[in-house]
Amino acid sequence: MKEKVVEVYDKLAKDYEIHVDTQSGHNAYYERPAMMKLMPTNMNQLAVLDAGCAAGWYTEQFIKLGAQVTAVDLSPAMVEACKRRVGNEAEVFTCDLTDTLPFKDETFNLIVSSLTLHYIDDWVPTFREFHRIMKPGGHLIFSVHHPFMDFKHFERPDYFAHELLMEIWNKKESGPVEVTFYRRPLQEIINVTSAQFVIDQIVEPQPDLDLKDKLESIDWYNQWFDRLSTNPHFLVVKAQK
Repeated sequence: MKEKVVEVYDKLAKDYEIHVDTQSGHNAYYERPAMMKLMPTNMNQLAVLDAGCAAGWYTEQFIKLGAQVTAVDLSPAMVEACKRRVGNEAEVFTCDLTDTLPFKDETFNLIVSSLTLHYIDDWVPTFREFHRIMKPGGHLIFSVHHPFMDFKHFERPDYFAHELLMEIWNKKESGPVEVTFYRRPLQEIINVTSAQFVIDQIVEPQPDLDLKDKLESIDWYNQWFDRLSTNPHFLVVKAQK
């Protein structure tokens, strides 16, 4: 599975670097606004880990807010895209979140993981490592596929199953790629998180009406606004050590 994820996201790296910020509505206009509402407004001197940085959009936002950012990703091509985006303003390197993480205990005030954890089968070791490297009082903020969305979209027979799913993404730069990820029920997400952290907030994002008014010409928003207003696509969790 790990090798498959690297292969796929190395292929997708150019699309993420060039197109995602403006053309992938689920990222740009849905997931990112919901995540950013949960972030500290002032990150001055906060030590932040962008765990699954992709092409570096979140890394760049945290730098602008004054954070000291470390960004990691499993895909070497994504790491290079992130480096091109932020230069020397963050420490960026390839890292596997399922391994022992190369950081000292109590290093980070904030760990952010955007649409990454559903590529990991067993969250328990990863969350233990997140807890180890987080400072007391620090926060973990992560987003994943909403389990109900995957259950409904893929017409699965058992909501409570922890299972591997696959779909084809057809992107402008990469062409069709086979993407695989894990689906798990909500209770597993909550229980694994709460075993290491105190959950502060659960968010099932809905589109922002104000954003819709500003982006009326965006085809994605016109197509998805009503659907995302009644069917959650992602799930966002904020938890504290």
